Amino acid sequence: MAAFMTTIANHSERNIIRLQLKQNVVLKELRDSEMAALEPYLTIENHQKGDLLVNQGVHEMSQYFILDGILKRQVTNQEAKEMILRFSAEREIETSYAAWCLKMPTPYSIACVTKARVARMPLPQWVDYLRSHSAVKQAFEFEVMNLMSSIMAHTITLHLLDAPGRVHRFMRKYPDLFERLPKKELASYLNLSPETLSRLKNRGKI
Repeated sequence: MAAFMTTIANHSERNIIRLQLKQNVVLKELRDSEMAALEPYLTIENHQKGDLLVNQGVHEMSQYFILDGILKRQVTNQEAKEMILRFSAEREIETSYAAWCLKMPTPYSIACVTKARVARMPLPQWVDYLRSHSAVKQAFEFEVMNLMSSIMAHTITLHLLDAPGRVHRFMRKYPDLFERLPKKELASYLNLSPETLSRLKNRGKI
């Protein structure tokens, strides 16, 4: 559950939130009039570390624009083993767009790694908005494909690189996240134990 939910117009930090939305990877090219048309559909939510934004297997989906904090996309198998597919942070998005297009349940969960603030919009309304804003639709679909490509590359990396190689690749691609992520979450994403990650650091391997 969100600890706090409100519209942008009623939010005490609405000017900061509007600025953050304009910096989002998908929304940054919007004209002021286009952003104004989108704003009434957005709900601002504050979440705590560990909160679930989306449960794996649900059909009710939303589009998320991340304002503050770090989220993770993860899958859980029948034995309750979890695999983290990606992390996302400020100026990025989270979505179940592909599943919605295929009329399938969400194949993963989205959860908060840290305290987070997001702007949320029901996915059907977001899709309706995209239909009348072709430039935004193009930017959004490009980002969705980019996310899918990065998840595929990460999955391949887990099989091809040794433990130090996996850590070095993450540090090279996501230097800011490396410093901010809890080491337990990072270790899980890299398919390492926290002890192995700590041992690599202590030995000067990373």
